[in-house]
Amino acid sequence: MLTAAGVLAVVALGLSAAHSKVNKHKPWIETSYHGVITENTDVVLLDPPLVALDKDAPIPYAGEICAFNIHGLDAPFEAVVLNGTSGEGQLRARGLVDCELQKEYTFIIQAHDCGSGPRGTEGKKSHKAVVHIQVNDVNEFAPVFREPQYQAAVTEGKIYDSILQVEATDQDCSPQYSQICNYQITATNTPFAIDRNGWNKQVDYEPGTGSKPLFPKMHLETCGGPLSSARTTVELQTSHIGKGCDRETYSEKSLQKLCGASSGSTDLLPAPSAATNWTASLVTDSGRDSDLIFLFDGHQAAKIPSWVVPQNLTDQFTIATWMKHGPSPGLRAEKETLLCNSDKTEMNRHHYSLYVHNCRLVFLLRRDFTQVDTFRPAEFHWKLDQICDKEWHYYVINVEFPAVTLYVDGVTYDPYLVTDDWPIHPSQIDVQLTVGACWQGGEVTKPRFTQYFRGSLSGLTIRPGKIESQKVISCLQACKEGLDINSLESLDKSIKFHFNPAQSILVMEGEDLENMNTALRRVSYINSRQFPTAGVRHLRISTAVQCFGEDTCITIPDIEAVVMVLQPSEPRITITGLKRQSLPASDLRGPVGVALFQELHIISTVTRVDAAAQHTAQRQGILEEIIHNLDYCDILVLGEELKPDQESLQLQRSVLLGKHLDATNSTSGMSIYGVDSMSNYEEVIREVHYYNWQPAQLTERTFRLTCSELNGRYTSNEFNLEVSIIHSSEVREHASHAVVPPQYMQLVHNPSMIHEVYPGHNSGVPSAATVVIVVCIAALVVVVVLGVYHIHLTHQQQVKLFETTKEEGGTWDDSGLSITINPMENLQDPQAAEEEASEDEDEEEDDEEEDDDTSAESDNSEEEVDVQVPRMQDKKSLHWDKTKMSN
Repeated sequence: MLTAAGVLAVVALGLSAAHSKVNKHKPWIETSYHGVITENTDVVLLDPPLVALDKDAPIPYAGEICAFNIHGLDAPFEAVVLNGTSGEGQLRARGLVDCELQKEYTFIIQAHDCGSGPRGTEGKKSHKAVVHIQVNDVNEFAPVFREPQYQAAVTEGKIYDSILQVEATDQDCSPQYSQICNYQITATNTPFAIDRNGWNKQVDYEPGTGSKPLFPKMHLETCGGPLSSARTTVELQTSHIGKGCDRETYSEKSLQKLCGASSGSTDLLPAPSAATNWTASLVTDSGRDSDLIFLFDGHQAAKIPSWVVPQNLTDQFTIATWMKHGPSPGLRAEKETLLCNSDKTEMNRHHYSLYVHNCRLVFLLRRDFTQVDTFRPAEFHWKLDQICDKEWHYYVINVEFPAVTLYVDGVTYDPYLVTDDWPIHPSQIDVQLTVGACWQGGEVTKPRFTQYFRGSLSGLTIRPGKIESQKVISCLQACKEGLDINSLESLDKSIKFHFNPAQSILVMEGEDLENMNTALRRVSYINSRQFPTAGVRHLRISTAVQCFGEDTCITIPDIEAVVMVLQPSEPRITITGLKRQSLPASDLRGPVGVALFQELHIISTVTRVDAAAQHTAQRQGILEEIIHNLDYCDILVLGEELKPDQESLQLQRSVLLGKHLDATNSTSGMSIYGVDSMSNYEEVIREVHYYNWQPAQLTERTFRLTCSELNGRYTSNEFNLEVSIIHSSEVREHASHAVVPPQYMQLVHNPSMIHEVYPGHNSGVPSAATVVIVVCIAALVVVVVLGVYHIHLTHQQQVKLFETTKEEGGTWDDSGLSITINPMENLQDPQAAEEEASEDEDEEEDDEEEDDDTSAESDNSEEEVDVQVPRMQDKKSLHWDKTKMSN
């Protein structure tokens, strides 16, 4: 028996269970945000806006957003909830931000729902998103001369090209407000003049213009002093752009296809999707150019499913990744694991791993006893400055066991230390491949991740069975922007110059001052990307002069400038073609199926603004067609997915030959990917065929085609194709269907087909000619049916007459030995009976023929009465007694 307290306890448990079931979903926010805040203000403008969604809505509390939390060291920002129901939030500065102190901020944000009740119990939080904030400058500082006073002496009567050089600076953080645009002598009636600019410290670069000179008016002056040599270094600073510089932002698969890399590579850090969900929990930063980057803060890792990569690597394989890493905290920091393959349970053996330890890169490879049974190399160590310089670098490890080679930004490095170890004993324990940490499945109370990585990774791939060539490695990490020299062949032979591999540093040396000035004026900036990353690139020019003798020499201050890459015109990719098709079901069952996109066309246009109208209020745009590459096109099946045992999308592999394209297929559609021209994509997509072996229950299918350039940075319109399936009628009327209407009559019952045959005709309102044709055909059918009925009635009358004559008896005319025979008589001769039965079957089959007889054939059927004379044993000639024939 339950007491009142027991009843209350049960009710309380029920309510608790109900509450726990209410809050089923975590809030959702974007994976990354980019914001702008003007210094000395507090509101951040975010793109996209800060909005959190929750699938539990509109359930109170569970479907509402209660807070946004910020994770980051000393981030002077806070996020507030403006509307808990809609999930709208706002990012604010806790105090005034100063561009001169810090220009950019990066931190992580999370959304929290309100849980199961007003106290926020059992609340859920969203995934972590990266926020990038840029501080916009305001013009708050005035220019200041570097020296409080400048002095120079001149000789009377002598004219000087240059007497004195002055320089002013501005403390504003942006080139827009810190650049010194003009100098002016304020005193009147002086015999001196000052040039306005000398040279412009900001160079605007228009995308697609090729190589642009940076210092067309710059020259080095020594005021007549003799020189032994001069050395000028020009440095282009691009570390803040993408992964160290402006590179192509295609997907890793597309880049490898473009560079001619070996096939069989597996992307371990792909974009999160239904098929690649192991990266969904990681923090990503797609940036503004769709360059996929994963951020690891020492608390995140991912398990790679066992079906993704082979468990046992061969003696040859390649591991490659982009990495940005800084010094670890502490004097003897623990290992930071990028990639690890360890025991899943029971034991804690590392089969192979790639990790950073005290700014050293270490690759561990423990072979099995089945491969080697001796003491062999197992750990390979490299000590490089790049590992902890907080800059992006491309690392490739080529393994040709026992040799291991490391490439960093295309340059080869040998390990400074190699340690040996015994191979691992074979066992039946499964292994677990992880990224961002190492999995410890044994020798602990609870399996867990350990040795977390702190830094950024992108494009982590593994390729079993093959190593990559240096040519491909150079292609995969190549910068698309850099310094250049125009008309290099025309430089004086005495000028020596040297570029670093990335072409971001140029060093020139010479003894003749005029030749050095000529060479300096030919230094240029080039960006070969069709759609480069817009923004500022900083320049630094430093010059050292060696004089004759060791007494004194000229000191030349460094010069700083900027290259402003302007925003490229965004292309608009447009897909056009036939949007509706009506296809017979029999074609779908055919050996080649049906081609879906035969009328497909892909074009791209940009809007060019006339230079004369660039700064006017009404800027007139001119639409211009351009040619560029695509990197993928997806054909998606809308509605119910394809049934593999009945239907599929297929593409002959021969269509891909000679192109940088590949394709994958699934029940949800087909994806064609690779960096190639729009014309090649058109050619391949037109060859995509749809098959259906059992279309009886299918009436229509809808397919959606979308294309992309630069990994989704620019996407096309969504082109939908509706396919209607036409089924031939299998319902036939009874004997009255001896003659069927011709095929063109069936088009009347398919308005959609009429619309395709006569595109200009409105199927909803039939024309007068169509009505007349239909009426005439109907009348003809009535006449044919009446004719057939008349033949049938005449036949019945003749049969009755024959039976009457048979009862009265027939006589032979002995005198003429003539035999009188009723041609309609059903004689009992076995052979005649069989032939007559055969004729009856033929007549029935004729009645059931498809609608391919004409009315003319029906009219002639009255004259085609087949009369068979039975064979007689009497050899005497037989003659018809026409006087006995009755009509």
